[in-house]
Amino acid sequence: MAVKDWITDYKLNYPDSLFSVQILLVAFGALITVPILTGLDPSIALFSAGVGTLIFHGFAKRQIPVFLASSFAYTAPIMVATETWGLPATLGGLVAAGFVYMGIGGIIYWKGRTIIPSLFPPIVVGPIIMVIGLMLAPVAVSMALGKSNPAHLIPDKIGLLIAAITLAVTILIFMLARGILKLMPIMGGLLAGYLVSIPFGIVDFSIVASAPWFAVPKFVFPQFNIDAIVFLIPAVVAPVIAHFGDIFAIGAVTDKDYLIEPGIHRTLIGNGAANTIAAFVGGPPVRIYAEVTGAVAVFKKWQPAIMVWAAVLAMILAFVGKLSAIIQTIPDPVSGGILILFFGALVVAGMNCLLKDPSKLMEFRNILVVVLILVSGIGGITFSAGAFSLKGVTLATLTGVILNRILPEKKPDI
Repeated sequence: MAVKDWITDYKLNYPDSLFSVQILLVAFGALITVPILTGLDPSIALFSAGVGTLIFHGFAKRQIPVFLASSFAYTAPIMVATETWGLPATLGGLVAAGFVYMGIGGIIYWKGRTIIPSLFPPIVVGPIIMVIGLMLAPVAVSMALGKSNPAHLIPDKIGLLIAAITLAVTILIFMLARGILKLMPIMGGLLAGYLVSIPFGIVDFSIVASAPWFAVPKFVFPQFNIDAIVFLIPAVVAPVIAHFGDIFAIGAVTDKDYLIEPGIHRTLIGNGAANTIAAFVGGPPVRIYAEVTGAVAVFKKWQPAIMVWAAVLAMILAFVGKLSAIIQTIPDPVSGGILILFFGALVVAGMNCLLKDPSKLMEFRNILVVVLILVSGIGGITFSAGAFSLKGVTLATLTGVILNRILPEKKPDI
């Protein structure tokens, strides 16, 4: 791929460059949470998110408007592996898991490209997308109420007030603003919520004061321990299955079938390669962020260039201690107010996909498929063994595919 092609494809005008900044702000809170939970360096997570997003776009032929960042699916396995074998060995296991991820994409390219579309009709894809939004909705509400961080709880009424102001300003700017202001609803909402938060004393400016202007992330390189590798490889199964749901979601938002073009095999290989490179520098595995997909659904900005420049900004920010620290001071209710809107938009996108063939929706067979996908995805059912775990989007996807294959279709009347 020629460098001039990248320059041409990813050239942005000034207004769209502002949206790149907003995309990173939307992703930032969840992005740094995984490294904080697992003992990794948040700055490396920023850097690996940027690198991983660029790698993905290379494999996906510069066609899909997504941003990749820290994956929560690996949190428990990373914590166990780090305690047992140490961080370098854990990173070695994650490198191997990334290669397995890529291998699954290769197998699909070799054997499964023709069957993939038949496995995922709208009756399966629609409720899977709804599961993504519905299962994340409690996360947004918890943030809005100031309950998501046990170490820094915020009174419910204060959190709800801040979240409501943030959400209201975001909606008002989106609906009523004109000119350049209409392009900054996320930044406007975040700024309003942030300013309202300061008098309540919930913004910790000491983080900014102690942060250096320039700081090189503490890169850690992998060591390869067979026990850690064997333990972590099964953890790749759930993210691979959830990857289908992520691709369905962005496809429903943009009204494109990314299973076919650029192909699910390319997106899997790209995500796996991003995970491998992230682990090589000491970062957590990455995945497509539903928060960003929700932002795309609301604001209908689906140029891949926006995500690429957000990735470049993330890489730069990894070395700027003050800016990173300022973003870390954004209170959870502020982020929660924004995410309520975005996760709700994903549910609507799923409903829209489900209604593409409304004549078949009320057939009992299809009702079963939809209901069991939703219940298995958001009902809290979990199957686990070691690092292997099935729940949420992963379980919903498997449930939908299996039911759609084994339940008989209604025979047409003769």
